[in-house]
Amino acid sequence: MKPFFAFLAALLIAPLMGQPAEAQSSYRIKPGDVVRVEVLEDSSINRNALVLPDGQISLPLAGTVRAGGRTVDQVRADIASKLAPNFANAPTVFVALNNLAPESMGAGGAAPVTNTIYILGEVGQPGLVQLERGTTLLQALAAVGGFSKFAATKRIQLRRVENNRERIYNINYEDILMGKTSIGTTVLSAGDVIIVPQRKLFE
Repeated sequence: MKPFFAFLAALLIAPLMGQPAEAQSSYRIKPGDVVRVEVLEDSSINRNALVLPDGQISLPLAGTVRAGGRTVDQVRADIASKLAPNFANAPTVFVALNNLAPESMGAGGAAPVTNTIYILGEVGQPGLVQLERGTTLLQALAAVGGFSKFAATKRIQLRRVENNRERIYNINYEDILMGKTSIGTTVLSAGDVIIVPQRKLFE
């Protein structure tokens, strides 16, 4: 199985954005990139992981893993180390670049007309999205297909860095619908992170 897995990994890496394997092996991952993680022994861990503004990614069993500033090999080794206690033998882990973060400047060095927003969790299309400046929280949620049936809509979070400190705004979607709060009209800023957690049992 392992030789086949290595062959599959090579097929996935080679065509990525036309970059040779050597370039990818030395590339330093940055926030906004998306990495593909595959674990041969447990396919439930396999996923595309968005690198958050703090450089972290999150994976089942492994928890939080620092990806920003590292190569794919360094991230792979860290994931394998964190997963090891959950397996009888050392797990076979593959990590590759899936997408690169969009350029932060527009044509000719002008300020971008869009903002990069991160929307995670129980929404139709989670991940990094480019939205026009002036887009509100509700408009952003609509842009990614709304909520999944497992969404805990009473526990939405908006995470924003202000004055070098992260602030967390807790949002209840039902309160927005009932007109109890106007937070749904909050205009999003570049780098904002919206998290829609999974609903708990009986929630």
